[in-house]
Amino acid sequence: MPANGNRPLKLQFGLINHEGRYLTAESFGFKVNASAPSLKKKQIWTLEQDFQDTQVVYLRSHLGRYLASDKDGKVTCEADGHNSDCRFLIVAQSDGRWALQSEQYLRFFGGSRDYLSCFAQLITDAELWAVHLALHPQANLLSVARKRYAHLSMEDGEIAVDLNIPWGVAALLTLVYVDGKYCLKTCDSRFLSNDGKLLTQSSRATAFTLELKCGKLAFKDCEGKYLSPMGPTGTLRSGRCSKPGKDELFDLEESHPQVVLISANGRYVSIRQGVSLAANQEDETDMETFQMEIDKETKKCTFRSSQGNYWALVAHGGIQSTATEVSSDTMFSVEWLGHKVAVKASNGKYICTKKNGQILAVSDSIGEDEQLTLKLINRPMLILRGENGFICHHKNSNTLDGSRSVYDIFTLQFCNGAYNIKGVDGRFWYVNSAGLVCSDGETPEDFSLELVERGRLAIRGKNGNYLRGDQGGTLKGDGLSLSSSALWEY
Repeated sequence: MPANGNRPLKLQFGLINHEGRYLTAESFGFKVNASAPSLKKKQIWTLEQDFQDTQVVYLRSHLGRYLASDKDGKVTCEADGHNSDCRFLIVAQSDGRWALQSEQYLRFFGGSRDYLSCFAQLITDAELWAVHLALHPQANLLSVARKRYAHLSMEDGEIAVDLNIPWGVAALLTLVYVDGKYCLKTCDSRFLSNDGKLLTQSSRATAFTLELKCGKLAFKDCEGKYLSPMGPTGTLRSGRCSKPGKDELFDLEESHPQVVLISANGRYVSIRQGVSLAANQEDETDMETFQMEIDKETKKCTFRSSQGNYWALVAHGGIQSTATEVSSDTMFSVEWLGHKVAVKASNGKYICTKKNGQILAVSDSIGEDEQLTLKLINRPMLILRGENGFICHHKNSNTLDGSRSVYDIFTLQFCNGAYNIKGVDGRFWYVNSAGLVCSDGETPEDFSLELVERGRLAIRGKNGNYLRGDQGGTLKGDGLSLSSSALWEY
C-alpha cells in the first residue's frame, strides 16, 4: 500500500470496435451489442484480475455481471461470478488496441452491432477493441518502481516523480482523451511531451497510447517508446525501452480533496508551531494544508497533514496532528453551513477557536467561534461527472448538459467561502429565473461546494438549491435534497 493510503483506481473503460461503436451491456435479458455511439453507463466495463493468474481478466458490466463465451462462441453477460467461461486474456496490439481471447477456448471476441461472437481463430480488424478509460480523468500518478508520485516542478519546468505523498495542486494530473490517445495535462494547463518538456498546445509528441500490464498502466509515445522517471528527481519522459518493464509502469490513484481552513479570527488553522492545531497563521503553506479522506460508510472524515499524520482528539478537547492510524478519535463530522463549516469531534463537541488561537473540541452548539471557512485548493481545474455522464457546454445554447461522454474543463475560483465557476470562454455559471444553470454570465455568481462523500461533492446555488442533472441531462439548480442526481465526481 502506498504511503498516502490511497487505493489504485479500479480500471473502468469503454471498448470501441472497428466501426467506432461501444460494447454495451443491455439491462434487458443480459444481452450485449456494439451499437452505442458514445460512452455512457451501459458502456462502462470494470477490469478484474484473477488472483492466481494475473494474465487472466474478467470484464464486469454496469449490472455487476460478467462477459462470458461458450464453446460455440456464443457471448452472454449474465454470469454473476468468476466462472471458467468468463476468463479472458488481453492480447495487446502495437497501436494500443486489444484483442480479447477466451482462455478456455482460445477463440477471439469481436463483431459488430448485434452480431458479436467469440469464435474467430485469427485476429482481424473485427476482433480489435480500442480502450477509452471511463474513470474520472483527474488523479495522482504513482511510479510502481520508485514508489513516488508525479508532480509539476515549476522551477525545473518538468514533471518530477519524487513525492512521498501527492501534495498540493501540483500533484494533480489530468488525462485528456483525444482520438484514442491520452495526453497528460498539468495543473497549469500544459501538456507533457515525450522529451519531458511541457508544452502549451497538444501535438503528436504529447499523445500517448495507454497500455495495460498486470493491472498497471504504461504510456507509449509516438515513437513506440515508454514514459518513465529518469535521473535523481525522476524527470518524466520517454526512455529507450520499446517494451514496458517495472520502471515504465504506473498506477492512477484517486486524488483526495486538500483544503485550508480559516478560523473566525481570520487566521489559518496550522501545525507550524508544533503538533497542536492553532489558528494563528497568515499565509497558506503545506503546514496549513490538510487532506480530507471521507469514509465511504459513515461519511465522516479524517484530516491528514503533509507529514502523513492525522488530526486526533486528545485529553481536554485538544486536537493534535499526531495519529498514524485511523481510529474513532481521528474521525470528524463536517456540517455544511452555506459558505462556512462546523466540525464535530468524536466526543460530540464542536471545534472552536479560543482567543489565543488554540483549537479545542469543547462546544455544544455552533456560534461564530465554531465556524470555519473551508477552501478546496487542489481543483483549480474542475471536471464534474454525475450518474449519467460529464458536465459539458450545451452545443446550441447557453445551458449545461450533465450526461455527456466527453467533458469540459472548468475553472474554480475561491471567493470568501464561496466559489465562482468559469468556462473555457471566460464566462461564469449562474442559475437563471427558470432554474436552469447557464454558462454565459458576464459577472461571477457565488456557489457553495459541499464535500459530502468520498470522491463526490454537491454544489448549491445562491438560491440554496442543489445543482442536479435532470432526466434529459440538462443541469438545473432546483434540487431540494441531496439525491444521487446532485452528486458529482470531481
